Amino acid sequence: MSRIWFTVPGEPRGWARARTQGARFFTDNKTRSEKQAVAAWAIEAGARIIDGPVSVTLTAYLRIPKSASKKLRAAMLANIQRPTKKPDNDNLAKLALDALNGVCWHDDVQVVDLTVRKFWSDEPRLVVEISPATGITEQAVEACELRP
Repeated sequence: MSRIWFTVPGEPRGWARARTQGARFFTDNKTRSEKQAVAAWAIEAGARIIDGPVSVTLTAYLRIPKSASKKLRAAMLANIQRPTKKPDNDNLAKLALDALNGVCWHDDVQVVDLTVRKFWSDEPRLVVEISPATGITEQAVEACELRP
């Protein structure tokens, strides 16, 4: 696989902290179903497991609040005003990376390059781009060799 990208429609969700019931811990149903949706869209896009290091870009498009004024809405759509609300980038990444274990890679420890971005949109969705991270090691070595 050289590169794959897919879109998960709907409002992007982050990983929700495990809930407790007595001494038992469990993942809530919304988080579980979102993980299944991310994996299903990856499979639909033709994902295959990558054996080496992986590069991932996650772009979350969050729904513009109905309460936004016309001026604010225009700024949001022009990316002048960016989302500083939940879900947090680290929780977005955790859900997506965990969902793709066994689908795009053996384990998310293989992800060596990760970019997470959030934007406003009228069409909420999560866009996932995955590619092998070949050449990173060579580039790092060359950069070190160029230093005085």
